[in-house]
Amino acid sequence: MNIRSLALAPALVLALAFPALAERISLNEISRYINSLTTVTSEFTQVNPDGTVSTGTVYIQRPGRVRFEYNNDPTLVLASGGNVAIFDAKSNGGPQQYPLSETPLSIILDANVNLGRQGMVVGHTEQDNATVVTAQDPQRPQNGNIQMVFTSPTELRQWVVTDDSGQKTTVILGEMRKGGSIPASRFSIQNELNRR
Repeated sequence: MNIRSLALAPALVLALAFPALAERISLNEISRYINSLTTVTSEFTQVNPDGTVSTGTVYIQRPGRVRFEYNNDPTLVLASGGNVAIFDAKSNGGPQQYPLSETPLSIILDANVNLGRQGMVVGHTEQDNATVVTAQDPQRPQNGNIQMVFTSPTELRQWVVTDDSGQKTTVILGEMRKGGSIPASRFSIQNELNRR
């Protein structure tokens, strides 16, 4: 054994004694990962702006479609056809509706996610062995932002949407089931209007 090998031995022992810290996942890799998602189903836990907690199932079909079904709550949130509709059983009127482009969630539902676009990412850090990316629509930063948390190998674990009034809603995903098909009717705002 030569002198150089002996000098490196203590460093090697130290390197093996402690697990490697996760490295920050690149924006290109995160963009690739989101673009690879077509259909996703997952249980979720949602922390609402008022501190209450809801649970349910989320169905995502990229691009542009999402359905949040809540357990023990008839509220339903649908995004489809460029619009978001919130069906609230407590409301006597129809659903609250607004353009999907006015919500930060549109960033991950976009047909082609490119986090490298100028002005889109306003934060990209490594925290507690996870990569945290905060993104906004560069054309409409006033609409709020979405903070996404990824673990390695690249997997979306949660997001926090901060809306235009500063209210934060956190969605923590369970195990994601990827692929398969979800009937288009599950995302139809008109079907839901007719059903109700």
